[in-house]
Amino acid sequence: MADTVLKISGLKVAYGGIQAVKGIDLEVNQGELITLIGANGAGKTTTLKAITGTLPECRVEGHIEYAGKAIKGLGSFELVKKKLAMVPEGRGVFTRMSIQENLLMGAFTRNDKQGIADDIEKWFTVFPRLKERAAQMAGTLSGGEQQMLAMARALMSHPKLLLLDEPSMGLSPIMVEKIFEVIRSVAAQGITILLVEQNARLALQAAHRAYVMESGLITMQGNAQQMLNDPKVREAYLGEG
Repeated sequence: MADTVLKISGLKVAYGGIQAVKGIDLEVNQGELITLIGANGAGKTTTLKAITGTLPECRVEGHIEYAGKAIKGLGSFELVKKKLAMVPEGRGVFTRMSIQENLLMGAFTRNDKQGIADDIEKWFTVFPRLKERAAQMAGTLSGGEQQMLAMARALMSHPKLLLLDEPSMGLSPIMVEKIFEVIRSVAAQGITILLVEQNARLALQAAHRAYVMESGLITMQGNAQQMLNDPKVREAYLGEG
């Protein structure tokens, strides 16, 4: 049986009187790339923030299990130590630090100096634009470069589970292709990924399995390639009748 890395059961999230997530179940197994697709406001980002404990004042019910243990209520610092990393919507880079310093911050739970240096070189090879600008302040980078940096920084922690929230948002088509190339490459290295993404076509092409979220509920789930050919998915999310 596949090792379950993340298991969500009956998750509900309410802000005041608004029920953003209405009782969902979701599983991510070791080595899988799972995507969660849906329209704006469906509850996708709220789900990721519930996993990482980064929601504003709200009521969270249900069970969230990571690597076989309940993690609801743990701080994000604790989760990073447990090898769970997230690249948030909007990148979240340290704007007043250099690219090099951002990458070192990604490795703050590690103490293997040579391994950290090797990993920085590895991600500089994947993202040569970052290497060219290693001493540049992160806040002066383009949106695409910041997205590259945010992903590399998260990967510096050697995550067992990587959460990606809308990595293609606001990027040029060429940059979107590059980001998805890296996502596929990271998945091919065996890193488990849960991807929230509005570009349903690219997400489904990259993923093993997919969940469709509508108005706080999971309405479909299954093999990502089969979903690409599902008439309902094609009409609703791929712009095809």
